[in-house]
Amino acid sequence: MSRVLISLEDISLTYGGKPVFENLRMHICEGDKICLVGKNGAGKTTLMRLILEELELDAGKRFVLPGITIGYLAQKVVYPPESSVKQFVVDGLKPSVHIGLEDLGESREHLADMVIAPLGLEDAALMKTLSGGQLRRAALARALVEEPDILLLDEPTNHLDLGTIEWLETYLKAYRGALVCVSHDRAFLNAISRKVLWIDRGAVRSFSGGYQNFDAWAEQIMEQEAREIQNMQKKLEAEVDWTQGGVTGRRKRNQRRLSELHKLRDKLRADKASFNQTMRTIELDPLTPTQASKIVTEFKMVNKSYGDKPILKDFNLRIMRGDRIGILGQNGSGKSTFLKLLIGEIEADSGRVSRGKTMEIAYFDQNRVQLDPKKSLWQTLCSDGGDHVTLGSGAEQRQRHVCGYLKDFLFDPKVARNQVSTLSGGQQNRLMLAKVLANPGNVLILDEPTNDLDMDTLDMLQEILADYAGTLILVSHDRDFLDRTVSKVLAFEGNAQIEGYIGGYSDYLEAKKKQPKPEGLSKINNAERAFTENSSTKMSFKLKHELEKLPERMAKLEEEQAQLKLLLADPELYTSNPVVFDKSTKRFAESVKELDAAELRWLELEEVRLHSGE
Repeated sequence: MSRVLISLEDISLTYGGKPVFENLRMHICEGDKICLVGKNGAGKTTLMRLILEELELDAGKRFVLPGITIGYLAQKVVYPPESSVKQFVVDGLKPSVHIGLEDLGESREHLADMVIAPLGLEDAALMKTLSGGQLRRAALARALVEEPDILLLDEPTNHLDLGTIEWLETYLKAYRGALVCVSHDRAFLNAISRKVLWIDRGAVRSFSGGYQNFDAWAEQIMEQEAREIQNMQKKLEAEVDWTQGGVTGRRKRNQRRLSELHKLRDKLRADKASFNQTMRTIELDPLTPTQASKIVTEFKMVNKSYGDKPILKDFNLRIMRGDRIGILGQNGSGKSTFLKLLIGEIEADSGRVSRGKTMEIAYFDQNRVQLDPKKSLWQTLCSDGGDHVTLGSGAEQRQRHVCGYLKDFLFDPKVARNQVSTLSGGQQNRLMLAKVLANPGNVLILDEPTNDLDMDTLDMLQEILADYAGTLILVSHDRDFLDRTVSKVLAFEGNAQIEGYIGGYSDYLEAKKKQPKPEGLSKINNAERAFTENSSTKMSFKLKHELEKLPERMAKLEEEQAQLKLLLADPELYTSNPVVFDKSTKRFAESVKELDAAELRWLELEEVRLHSGE
C-alpha cells in the first residue's frame, strides 16, 4: 500500500476576508498522478500553497511525511537576472536528493542538461534576456531537475510548443514521484492523470478514474444535486401549504416547525444559487461577420527570411471565406511571421500577398498589447466613453451595457472599475477575448487564446467559435482545442517546410505517422495543394460506403448515450451495483469520444465529396 505523503483533514481557510475552503479533506500518496481542476478563483493555487505550507490554517490538521521534498512550478517566475539558465536550473538541486555533498559538479550538470535541451533553452543564456515563455520553461526545468517526492505544476504547458508538450507528457508518465498538476490542456491531462481532485464551491471532490472520465462523472454529480434540490423544492412547497393553513393559531405549539421552514428556505436559496453558478453556461449573441469576398487572402510564391534563416520559401496558400485554419509549430518556426504577412504588418522579400478588399480583421494577441494596465475594465471595453459596449458593425451593430457584457465573460460587475493590472493572467485573457469578440470582423485571428483559461471559459470560447461564420485563423498548442474548433491545419515544421492537412490536430498527427521519413531537407509542400489533396478526383467506393454508414453509427451512439445517462441517473446504482456503475461510466466516456470522432470524420468526408463534385 502506498504511503501517505501529505494529508489535509477538516481544513478551513479564509483568504483576503473570503472563505476559500471549509472542512477540506485530501491526501497525496506515493505515485499519485493528480490533476487539479476547478473554475478560475476556485482555489487551485491556494490549495498548492497549502500543500507547500505557505498559508496558516484557520482550522484543521495538516500532516507532511518527514523528509519529503516538494518541487513547485508557480505561475510567476522569480529569478536572479544575472544568472545563466544552467546555473538557475542547477541551483534548484538539493545535494541530498540525488548525490552527496562530495559529488557536486559533473553529476549536477548532467541532470540539468537532461531537461534544459528538450525544453529548447540555451544553457549559457542570461535569465534577464529571456522572454516570458522562456522564463516559464527555465522554471519548469528547475522544478523537474530535482525529481522531488511531490511535484506541483501550475499550468506547465503555457508557452510550450506541441513537440515540447509531448516530451513533457512522456517525462511525467515515467516520473516516479507524486504529481499534482493544474492545466487547461485536456489532452495533456488525459495523458498524465490517474486521479482528479475537483475544487467545487469550497470543497474538494476526489475521482479515481483519471481526467478522461471526469466529465461523465461530474455530470452525474450535478444531476444528483439537481434531483436533491428538486426534492427539497417539493418539501418546501408542502411546508408552505401547511403554514397557509393558519400558523398564527398554532404559533406556540409549533414554533420549532416554523423555524425549520425558514432554515429550509435559506438552505434552498443557498444551494440553488450555488448549483446554478456551477451549471451556468455562457450564452452570447452569435458572431455576425461583415460579408467578405470569397477569397480572403492569397500567398503567391512568397519568400521571407531573417538573416540566413528562411521562414517561407516559394509559399503558396489561398484562404477562402469561412475557412477554419489551425496554425501549429515549434517556437521560431514562422507562425508569427505568417500572421504578420497576413495582416500586412510586414512585407514579403519576394512574391505576392493579396488581401480581400473587404477584410475586417479582429486580432487577439497573446502578449495582450491591446490592454492598458492603468485603465479599468470599463474603460477597456468602452474606449469611446459611456456605459455601453458596441457589438458588431454596420447594420448588425447593437449596444450592450458594459456590466452585462462583463458578466457574459464571468466577471463580477463589482470589478468593472478596477484596473486591468489587478487581474490575473486568466482574467486578462478573458478581458482580451471580450474586447476582440465584441467586433470579430470577418477574419478572426486568435494567437494562443487558451493560455491561463479555465475549462468553463474554454468551453464558452469553443461554442462562440462554432457559431462564428467568418474566417478563423487560430494559433494554439492546445490539441484538444484545435480538434474542436478547426477544419484545416497548417503545420510549420521548421526550415521553411510548411504542410497543410484537412481536419484537426488528431488528423494531422495520424497523417504524420503515415508519412515516410524524408531524406534530408526537402522543398516545402504547397499548403494549398495539401488542403485539397485527393479532393479533385472522385471518391472511392470505400469512402462513399463509409460516408453513407456514418449517420447510422452516430444515431446509434447518441441512442446509447441516452440509455447510459438514464441508467446512471439512478442515485442508488453506485452502491447497489458498483460493477455496472463503473462499466457504464467508462462506456459513456468512450461513446462520447467515438461520437466526436465520427462527427469529425463525417465532416471530413463531406468536404471531400463536395470538392469531388459528387
